[in-house]
Amino acid sequence: MPRYEYRDLHPSREAEEVYLRWLKYLDEEFTKHRKPELRAELVHDNLHQLMLGQPKGGRLNFTLTSELPFNVLKLSLDSANITLEPEYYGDIDEKRYACIKPLIYFWQMFDRSPIGLNHWLGFRFRAMLGKHIFKHIGNNVKIFHGVEFSFGYNLVIEDDCVIHKFVMLDDRGELIIRKGTSISDYASVYSHAHDPIDGGIVENRRTEVGPKARVTIHASVMAGVNVGEDTIIGANGVATRDIAPHSIVGGVPAKQLKTKDQATPFKDRSTYKAPPSTGEHCE
Repeated sequence: MPRYEYRDLHPSREAEEVYLRWLKYLDEEFTKHRKPELRAELVHDNLHQLMLGQPKGGRLNFTLTSELPFNVLKLSLDSANITLEPEYYGDIDEKRYACIKPLIYFWQMFDRSPIGLNHWLGFRFRAMLGKHIFKHIGNNVKIFHGVEFSFGYNLVIEDDCVIHKFVMLDDRGELIIRKGTSISDYASVYSHAHDPIDGGIVENRRTEVGPKARVTIHASVMAGVNVGEDTIIGANGVATRDIAPHSIVGGVPAKQLKTKDQATPFKDRSTYKAPPSTGEHCE
């Protein structure tokens, strides 16, 4: 069977040059300025231009009720005027989070903006922000749109990882995604657990995935679990205990189905003939 790698795609030369200049500018500004208010101001201005197509400026007219919805929108582009879910958690380190909150909001609003599905730019934008948000982010990391995380400052993502769309990476405790790991669409990896009697009691646990593990679509890894090297968690599986290296597991709770050396590779289907296409094709 053929093996398919990610293709190397690029926007137009003009667009690529503009995108890279913008990312370089943002990276340099976030590196120079670590005060929350300065970062918030920079994010506010950039979101204003991304969402509204114009630089921030001018006084809001609060007297006209007809302009109230627009005022709500403009005020909500300033991270100082919004609250994010992790801010409600009692175990948050407020000082550490305050420094990165504007950048987390920038990440979330970028994904909800008209350019949120620009993958070429999005991969680079999220990797750039990850340098300033996460405990560590490695090289050649691809993070798709809609990915959520908790505090950010407890999250480690090593080299060559792929985090697909709408993944939840809960780093209330320490969360480590080892080199070469792939986490598929809508999967969740947790590092905190609630007491079954009193839900207000929370225990944070170190969770580790990989290296070279695959957490497939809609699967979950629960807090404190160590997912071994080169393992696969099948679709919708829930890992509640450590998984041995080179295992293939599935189910709720996930149990070992086989090991990698027992797996049957795809059969050669080169003799298969597809039916005639009825769709339109570009000339």
